[in-house]
Amino acid sequence: MKIKSGNLLIAAIAGIFIAQSAIAADGTITINGQITDTTCGIAVNNGTKDATVTLPTVSASALSTINSVAGTTPFNIVLSGCTGTTMNNAYAYFEPGAKVETATGRLNSDGTATGVQVRLLNKNSAPILVGSASQGGVVEDITGGGATLNYYAQYYANNAAVGAGTVITQVDYTIVYD
Repeated sequence: MKIKSGNLLIAAIAGIFIAQSAIAADGTITINGQITDTTCGIAVNNGTKDATVTLPTVSASALSTINSVAGTTPFNIVLSGCTGTTMNNAYAYFEPGAKVETATGRLNSDGTATGVQVRLLNKNSAPILVGSASQGGVVEDITGGGATLNYYAQYYANNAAVGAGTVITQVDYTIVYD
């Protein structure tokens, strides 16, 4: 039995359309956003927008139990010279990234210390879930031309056996205006 090549081509094309309908969309997600003309000058700890927060040297025994913390150190992000007409408030959004433990929002270290992470806190000493949509950050009023966003960083024992060494981590942030 011979099958004409024309019939074979029609069958192949029909098969493509049938396969397409089998993967039809179940819904639509609309994404909205806004770009603002509001901008502020940014300084971390009265320096530039990029800075280093140095935690104090602590003994491993200060972190001898899992979930213990030590070396809480304040830092701030100063917003100044805020211009624009559409936004009245601002906050820092700490971005997800390679150093962020997604489940906890804590920062993993590339240093030689073991069993320890870095946790960020807002100005009320509540943990910030870095990378999460609802981080627990505090919104500040910038209608007066600026604001100071206050935070803390601290060592966090994620293991009962913390080993001595260096702690080195980083986190990116974005100033969000609303």
